[in-house]
Amino acid sequence: MVTLQQIAPQQIEAESFRIIEHELGPTSFSPEEFAVVRRAIHATGDFSFAETIRFHPQAISAGLAAIRGGKNILIDVNMGKSGISRTILSRFGGVVICRVAEAETVTKAKAEGTTRSDAAMTRSIGNNIGIVAVGNAPTALLKVMQLIEQGHFAPDLVIGVPVGFVNAAESKELLVEKDYPFITALGRKGGTPVAVAMVNALLRLA
Repeated sequence: MVTLQQIAPQQIEAESFRIIEHELGPTSFSPEEFAVVRRAIHATGDFSFAETIRFHPQAISAGLAAIRGGKNILIDVNMGKSGISRTILSRFGGVVICRVAEAETVTKAKAEGTTRSDAAMTRSIGNNIGIVAVGNAPTALLKVMQLIEQGHFAPDLVIGVPVGFVNAAESKELLVEKDYPFITALGRKGGTPVAVAMVNALLRLA
């Protein structure tokens, strides 16, 4: 027989976090890093992210500085844009940007024979981007890394957690080797809910 917990609506998230912390036990993450990991697990129900998530040493400080400095957040798909807490971000003066569905992006992608995700990243380099969050398209993450290496793009933090079977794991293996701030999750798992959860964790920390 299934026994349901009786919990007040406003206490559900706190109880979820308590369960996650209890089941995980001690970790090597800093408190701020753990806040990001915990919210990723909360969004997916997948404890394996505690094993696969990797942080650049300056990832948290760089992300918080970008948010507090009023910079914008660039995300690769509109589903992710709708999930990021724009209410919190707006308090600092930033906005969430996603250009993947814009007509100009579609035209650019067709003209250059590339993906819309690739074209959307290129079109966003002049938009005061502090954090780039990629949860869906490996091509977007690969383009961001290329633009940074070419000196055309300088976000404060790259969150790269694309999901899938074609270049998803490989793109994250490349990201984890970079010397600029990043957060990633090795392997095939990831996704827009994970990227959004990580951004929202940083917004709450800020």
